[in-house]
Amino acid sequence: MKKSNAIGSKWDDVRKEVFTPEEIAESDLRVALIGELIKARQAKGLSQKKLEEMSGVKQPIIARMEKGTTNPQLDTVLKILAPLGKTLKIVPLK
Repeated sequence: MKKSNAIGSKWDDVRKEVFTPEEIAESDLRVALIGELIKARQAKGLSQKKLEEMSGVKQPIIARMEKGTTNPQLDTVLKILAPLGKTLKIVPLK
């Protein structure tokens, strides 16, 4: 992390000063992935508790994932994606 004089700055400018491009890309990907999980769960009309029953992943873990307060392991993400009818795909970076 770099040092920043953040007072009065826009968040986008600050994060470019504070974080490396790799850290920003990782954060953006995590936010996008979690956003898609939430959208898919809601589109299916599932509560976190119902998703727990379908995936085997405990509801508190699902809640922490959706809040962004945990960094889930890949197998946990895959367990949650399956009952949502989703999977991960590796694609080239733009």
